Amino acid sequence: MASTQEIFFDHLIIGSGLAGLSSALTLAEKCTGEIAIVTKGNIDDCNSKLAQGGIACVMDSADSFDEHLADTLNAGAHLCNEENARRIIEAGPERIRWLTQKIGTHFTTRGELGDTQESRRDEFDLAREGGHLKRRILHSGDITGEEVERSLIAACRKEPRIHIFENHIAVDLITKARLGRGIDNDICLGAYVLDINSGMVKTFAAYTTSIATGGCGKVYLCTCNSDVACGGGVAMGYRAYARIANMEFFQFHPTLLYHPKVKNFLISEALRGEGGTLKMQYRKNEYTEFMQNYHEMKSLAPRDVVARAIDSELKRTGQPCAYLDMTHKSEAFLRRRFPRIFAQCNELGINIARTPIPVVPGAHFSCGGVQTDTAGYTGIQGLYAVGETACTGLHGANRLASNSLLETIVVPNLAAQHIHDRLESIRKARPLFVIPPWTTGNATDSDELVVISHNWDEIRRFMWDYVGIVRTNKRLERAKRRIKNIQSEIEKYYWDFHITSDLVELRNIATIAELIIDSAMLRHESRGLHYNADYPERDPALDGVDTVLQKPYLY
Repeated sequence: MASTQEIFFDHLIIGSGLAGLSSALTLAEKCTGEIAIVTKGNIDDCNSKLAQGGIACVMDSADSFDEHLADTLNAGAHLCNEENARRIIEAGPERIRWLTQKIGTHFTTRGELGDTQESRRDEFDLAREGGHLKRRILHSGDITGEEVERSLIAACRKEPRIHIFENHIAVDLITKARLGRGIDNDICLGAYVLDINSGMVKTFAAYTTSIATGGCGKVYLCTCNSDVACGGGVAMGYRAYARIANMEFFQFHPTLLYHPKVKNFLISEALRGEGGTLKMQYRKNEYTEFMQNYHEMKSLAPRDVVARAIDSELKRTGQPCAYLDMTHKSEAFLRRRFPRIFAQCNELGINIARTPIPVVPGAHFSCGGVQTDTAGYTGIQGLYAVGETACTGLHGANRLASNSLLETIVVPNLAAQHIHDRLESIRKARPLFVIPPWTTGNATDSDELVVISHNWDEIRRFMWDYVGIVRTNKRLERAKRRIKNIQSEIEKYYWDFHITSDLVELRNIATIAELIIDSAMLRHESRGLHYNADYPERDPALDGVDTVLQKPYLY
């Protein structure tokens, strides 16, 4: 049976987080043609909406691009691409103006938090987070991602050239090389996309395709990521022979709420920026600070340091969680500054103005991804990657807090300009052959869906145990053996049965797991987010050296 529907758009965007929506809007501003956004759930089902902290950007005369860059490079553990990082940082203020003046995004001002000085009431309230030496985080209370996502969705819905396809999950990219038409001067022609409601795989053809599927936190057992964060963009990029860089650097956020009634709820790093301190309960009703034993910045140390410190304390003491103490702040301040966090904790019987918050580390952000330049260009003509799906070199071996949302509004704009400048040549280079429709061959409907759920659970468990915050060579070898066996099972299942969204996600998660494992095995040092107990800290000879994987051509 074959797919019967081909749809053509000038520009295809896969994903509807901040990077995807920014891509759609900037393409509408700079380029001609119709634009499609495909997203596997509702348009606001994404990691971006969950972002609490904010956008790191130089907006104060007491701050500078050089200082923001220095903090970024320091957090990135000598692995950032300094030129790319500077370009993204310096483009920040103009994109903030775009959000506030054109898109209608609201950021919290000093007056909203009680500053009565007339000359400062309308200034942005700039927060500070771990790794930053200055206050430079624009935020909207503690729901920044939700506010930016809201404003971008509203703007997209107003643009008649942007067409939104919800409940559509991309299965694979369509490239000249993957169709057996040669590996030289490869071109992306679009993507095969499963309409989840109808079960039909549609052909979305386009001159340009932008992958903006976000992160892959669901590869781990404990994560603050949305349930949609399965790494589809990176997995599809790898299968399409794009270069994948630095997947060993996976950031574990130090402070997820630890409570049996709530999963995946993040306690923002901004609380530590407001003086919150991390403590352990070594004795009943007695909370003791410990971060001074691990880093000179104490509770404001970079995330990799804090996550490893908490992990070490939990393993050393056998305690189930650490605690974040905000009791030095008034309840009135905490309600204003962190309304959602205060409300969520209060609902669980934790008044954070009186009681420390129980926290544990959890998988949060992938610093690796499809390797691109600052315009999101992958090296495959017509194919771009933006947001967490991409690896621009901004984050290096460890992302500086709130630089990720900066990247989601800067790189899509640079990508749109890159596309604008090359669109005519992309159109002329597009091959004339007809894209073959998706075929299911002799596939049947499966009555063994337990295979999917079992493999999914097994991957997440061994990734957490063997490829988590602290790794060893033996753990990585165990993980590699397991993922090879699971991959062979999935491959057989994939070709024998009709695809479903669950199978597509499992296939992607398995690919992501293998990419993380292989990358971790290739890096023979401990650096940033990749901590291997069998190797010493940072080999200077590897400064600036990325771990790059590329699927070998089969012909």
